[in-house]
Amino acid sequence: VQLQAFGGGLVQTGGSLTLSCAASGSSMVILDMGWYRQAPGKQRELVATISSGGETHYADSVKARFTISRDKSKSSVYLHMNNLKPEDTAVYYCKADITYRSVSDEWVAGYHWGQGTLVTVSS
Repeated sequence: VQLQAFGGGLVQTGGSLTLSCAASGSSMVILDMGWYRQAPGKQRELVATISSGGETHYADSVKARFTISRDKSKSSVYLHMNNLKPEDTAVYYCKADITYRSVSDEWVAGYHWGQGTLVTVSS
């Protein structure tokens, strides 16, 4: 199982950006998916999560500016970011709760992380 995130970049204050993250692998069941971020010198923090049923949760700092969504047919999760601020600058990571069938034909459950994508918001 692999998660690959992309879509980061440099954007001006007030701009918008959309991050994407796709899970790949065979015989997967994906439950919750989410986005986290880590700014320089700070701990990784939750940005937004979405359950398999579509329930969403946001950090207070991004409410009304960010929207999380998912496409089950593509095993993907997205983060639509609007009205970006310099304090949103961070490496953004996707995370997914995935149960998959291993090569030994066992079902294995666990959290998986993407490799991170850098978002830089200039003032």
